[in-house]
Amino acid sequence: MDKDLIRFSERIMDDARRVLDDNRKGGRHRRDGKDLAIDLAGHAFKKSIGSHSVRMKAKHWIKKLIRAFGSVGVVIVGAVVVGLLMGGIDVIGVMIAGLLAMTLFTLFLAFPRMKTPQRVDLRRTQDAKRLVAQTEIWLESQRANLPAPAQNIVGTMGQQLDALGKQLVHVDPDHPAAGEVRKLVGEILPETIESYTRIPAHLRGEERAGSTPDRQLVSSLGKISKEIDSVTRQLAEGSLDALAIKDRYLDYRYGDADGNPLENGVPLNEGSGVPLPELDRSKAKR
Repeated sequence: MDKDLIRFSERIMDDARRVLDDNRKGGRHRRDGKDLAIDLAGHAFKKSIGSHSVRMKAKHWIKKLIRAFGSVGVVIVGAVVVGLLMGGIDVIGVMIAGLLAMTLFTLFLAFPRMKTPQRVDLRRTQDAKRLVAQTEIWLESQRANLPAPAQNIVGTMGQQLDALGKQLVHVDPDHPAAGEVRKLVGEILPETIESYTRIPAHLRGEERAGSTPDRQLVSSLGKISKEIDSVTRQLAEGSLDALAIKDRYLDYRYGDADGNPLENGVPLNEGSGVPLPELDRSKAKR
């Protein structure tokens, strides 16, 4: 029985080593060309409104899984060592080790829970890209407290924040545009929602001054959503301009897409590429 226990333990440890080596090499997504962890997290976290929040949750769960499997490995190694020192482990010992491993595995999966960013955290975050991810998670925690039309806007806003986050990758944190994003996403948006949630539930549908808090919230979130889209488009204009300049340069250097003839990389026929300045041949001869 001792030999069977040792072989069983060695097989588990071999499997654990393969999983650990696979994670150190980047996981299966490196081989398949897909981020498997993010795909699985996206399926598990159906309430996520954007890919940034899914990514943060996936990283959190991966850390928890590593700790959970690590605790099981420690129990197995401990059981093997105790068995070698004591000349074997009886059935009760195996059951105790198994129960301890299951308990630790469950505890490490359940705790620690992922901390939801608070409004003060959003205000203090200076990294605009990280702020986008934190805002998505914060919006998910507030979504259930909002009326149905506002929940729909928040769901759409998650996709807008994803697009905004991609543009912010190329923006200097000290750039004025990054400051505007921090103000809009980290201050105005959470302040609007928090102002609504502070109103007692039975008063949110009560009409006052021609409107209700529910309608005012939907209107405000709609304006913020449009502003996020506007900021994203403004940030993307730089990339669009750079692409247009690159296209004109390629026309000048290699000719246009119609295959106009070239001489030393310069188009021969008019209208292809970037126009060159005319040269005064008489001055050139001098």
